[in-house]
Amino acid sequence: MTDTPILLAERTVPRYTSYPTAPHFSTDVGSEQYGAWLEALPADATLSIYLHVPFCAQMCWYCGCHTKVVRRREPVEAYAHRLVREVELIGARAGGRRIVHIHWGGGTPNMLGSDEMLRVAATLKSLFVVDGNTEHAVELDPRQVTQEQADTLAAMGVTRASLGVQDFSDHVQQVIGRVQPFSVVDQAVANLRRVGIDKLNVDLMYGLPKQTLRDVRRTVVLAEALKPNRLALFGYAHVPWFKSHQKLIEEADLPSPAERLEQAETAHETLQGVGYVPIGLDHFARPDDDLALAARDGRLHRNFQGYTTDEADALLGIGASSIGRVPQGFIQNAPDIAGWSRAIDDGKLATVRGIAVSADDKLRASIIERLMCDFSVDLDAQAAAFGAADLRFGDELTALEPLATQGLIEIEGRHIAVTEAGRPFVRLAAAAFDTYLSKGKARHSMAV
Repeated sequence: MTDTPILLAERTVPRYTSYPTAPHFSTDVGSEQYGAWLEALPADATLSIYLHVPFCAQMCWYCGCHTKVVRRREPVEAYAHRLVREVELIGARAGGRRIVHIHWGGGTPNMLGSDEMLRVAATLKSLFVVDGNTEHAVELDPRQVTQEQADTLAAMGVTRASLGVQDFSDHVQQVIGRVQPFSVVDQAVANLRRVGIDKLNVDLMYGLPKQTLRDVRRTVVLAEALKPNRLALFGYAHVPWFKSHQKLIEEADLPSPAERLEQAETAHETLQGVGYVPIGLDHFARPDDDLALAARDGRLHRNFQGYTTDEADALLGIGASSIGRVPQGFIQNAPDIAGWSRAIDDGKLATVRGIAVSADDKLRASIIERLMCDFSVDLDAQAAAFGAADLRFGDELTALEPLATQGLIEIEGRHIAVTEAGRPFVRLAAAAFDTYLSKGKARHSMAV
């Protein structure tokens, strides 16, 4: 007996923002190894920079990010000072190279304050090449986007802002600990556009407690009224064993797997109905947006920030818990602020774990990325491109048969195509190529 789509939706698999995924990083890779990898980057290598700010004014109960609530300025200012120092440490090993993308994430990055954010941005510009073609993006809590802060972001050279909305229904906002009426978000958008930051993303969620299909439709319609260039639609991942504050959410209030699937489908249909093009698993963009054009042309990529046009040779993570990628492998900073701070104060890179990637890892990473981005992959072409033309993928194709039986994928020889009905389940198709998945005991979010 094969699993039904509902049972498949209940399976837990990684989100595949990297491969190998973070649970398989180890302490075999540390600061010295990362330093050597940085120094080995070619002089013409392009860079993407991720800056993590793990602070919020209050905790949203659904949050799965590395962040903490702070109400004093001293720890925030100390953290900002160390961000500058970490940029300098990385600059000493990889400076002079061109940055094509900067992304501030969190937490709430603008909690650093105007002076501190400007100082970090200025340090990046002094040690690396940042020009008019560099995309500079920041994640924002709409409740904190004052006109003064918008002015600061413009002065830093920010070109794109991402606003966390999740759901516009008051009863949902109440039970997730994040109350922000539409008028607050609308004002934040106006403040940003007033200073010329007109590339806007909006983040939405389904699968939230007490959320209904009507809530999902209404939220999409209101979000469209803001005229964002892109939207992201994420399924809430209930992982209270990993994020203890999620225990504040009553599990009885969560929609069932069948209801989650229906919410996801409703949101997709509504977004397409108002003119957005679906991008990969969970993003949407206006047809003329760079993300939509990249998806159309097969140039879409996926990293720790989701779907992206970023084609940098290396992604360098800065700040506590941040993850990076260089050609030789993945690295992650100390997840705790105290451990990260000690390393930076000692003049050392804060890397505490990572993984060196093999040729097989790179091949499988490419297969998984193409599935996640294009919903299709030619296994023979991928294998040939990575010098493994004799690899037949017999076990993987066998593992995919249940999805083919359900009409979620189509297999012709060694070409795999995800069907329209199978798009919500694409992570399950990707998992067939994950040789690490059976080796660990990490718990993941539901497939849909």
